[in-house]
Amino acid sequence: MRIRLISVASRMPRWVEQGYQEYAKRMPPDLPVELVEIPLATRGKNADVSRLMRREGEQMLAAVQPGERIVTLEVTGRAWSTETLAEQLEMWRLDARNVNLMVGGPEGLADEVSARSDQRWSLSALTLPHPLVRILLAEQLYRAWTIINRHPYHK
Repeated sequence: MRIRLISVASRMPRWVEQGYQEYAKRMPPDLPVELVEIPLATRGKNADVSRLMRREGEQMLAAVQPGERIVTLEVTGRAWSTETLAEQLEMWRLDARNVNLMVGGPEGLADEVSARSDQRWSLSALTLPHPLVRILLAEQLYRAWTIINRHPYHK
């Protein structure tokens, strides 16, 4: 099984790349975390944002193989504690399908992506900046793995 973070975003600063990589490289070889970046379409003053979001959504869904699990990150999703994420991670591993964590652009996810979701997860009721979401997801996945494997990192 593999976990992919499919994210709509523009180029991230170096500190974000370093933070994300720090936790992604800690994951075991049998549970890799991979980043798939969907380029953020330029949003000018007169941009048709709904059309841009649809196009981004199409690109996100094109990165998913048939039968893979889709988990959308949405403010209206269910809030999970770290322990609940560990339980989810264990269930995903038993299911053995690849997992795609979908993070939309500034306006959120395209309706088509939400409609395909197997699960909806809310990191917080707060609006979080994309750079932090990327790092937070990688860290929490690593932390969940350490809980499952009784590694002392979580303590």
